[in-house]
Amino acid sequence: MYQAAKIADTGLTGAAFHAELELQLAGLVAGERNWLANFANCAALLFDQMPDLNWAGFYLVEPGSGDLVVGPFQGKPACARIAPGRGVCGTALVERRTLLVPDVHAFPGHIACDAASRSELVIPLEAGGRVLGVLDLDSPLPARFTAEDQDGLERLMQQLLAASDV
Repeated sequence: MYQAAKIADTGLTGAAFHAELELQLAGLVAGERNWLANFANCAALLFDQMPDLNWAGFYLVEPGSGDLVVGPFQGKPACARIAPGRGVCGTALVERRTLLVPDVHAFPGHIACDAASRSELVIPLEAGGRVLGVLDLDSPLPARFTAEDQDGLERLMQQLLAASDV
């Protein structure tokens, strides 16, 4: 069974923290190709290991409508559906780029699923030339996420997608 100490307890920060996240994700997905199992474990890993998060999870593109629909996550109940172009998640989807938002209240059209959220990091998940969904991380702290978090989590998402049948 997978067991890991809290990375924060090791004193690792920055690039070393993200390298350890990659090692832990590798352990979680080893021998498992099911995307749902891997995405669920990844959301749990991020929520457990990254300090100061109040939500960590995935929104997945629904075939037909193109809407983002809530997928595996950890945290309070979430908005079930987000239209393309709405909020941080919908904007990241349409623009096909990561959005690091230090103050969600300053983001035009921000969707407040949890009023406690103050900052957000959203990373599109691309495979085979199409966007499958987004990773969404929320924090109750303003400016919680850094460019180093963005780089490390973009690599982590590439690792997750490569390990999963999507």
